[in-house]
Amino acid sequence: MEAETRNRPSFANIKVDLGAGDRIIAEAGAMASMSSSINVTTRWNGGCFGAFLRRIFGGETLFVNEFTTASQGELVLTQPMPGDIECIELKGTTLFLQPGAFLACEPGVNLGLGWAGIASFVGGEGLFRLKVSGNGKIWFGAYGGIFAKEVEGEYVVDTGHLVAYEPSISIRMGMAGGIFSSFFGGEGLVTRVTGPGRIYMQSRSLDGLAAWTNGQIW
Repeated sequence: MEAETRNRPSFANIKVDLGAGDRIIAEAGAMASMSSSINVTTRWNGGCFGAFLRRIFGGETLFVNEFTTASQGELVLTQPMPGDIECIELKGTTLFLQPGAFLACEPGVNLGLGWAGIASFVGGEGLFRLKVSGNGKIWFGAYGGIFAKEVEGEYVVDTGHLVAYEPSISIRMGMAGGIFSSFFGGEGLVTRVTGPGRIYMQSRSLDGLAAWTNGQIW
């Protein structure tokens, strides 16, 4: 199987060339186009109970689609929002994704839920995070461009911009500065991440877009 991420960073999509016996698993609704030789099998996203948990707490769909072919074919996958798509290869490792970021993976990758904490919930990031582990490639998307940062000490990320991070990263919520500057300077709560480890951020925020849109209307 060969996969290429095209049209980055604003309108990224994945072009997958499948050969006989190749498989790729994707979120329901991610398929943009495919060859007629490709077969689609729909199943629960990790079993019935696990699918409901990932839907309620992880922002993922109840079902996933598995794409296979007996010969060869082309598959194009995309995400509902305009933005970038990142590909990471797991080698017995783990990565945490924010709700809604997962797009597709190879069969050797396992999807699960991890507890994010009360602080994450207060900061608008949710009580749970999606845990991906195992062996194989995983694709995740974001609103805007995706950029990585190696964190050694503490690093501050505005809420809504953190997309993924390694399990060695710890997270807590706090104010951007003092009470006055935090609430009247437009920053409010921020995410304080502590390394060592790598984090992935998105250059745009859906919450920021919603706030800007509401401001234009009123």
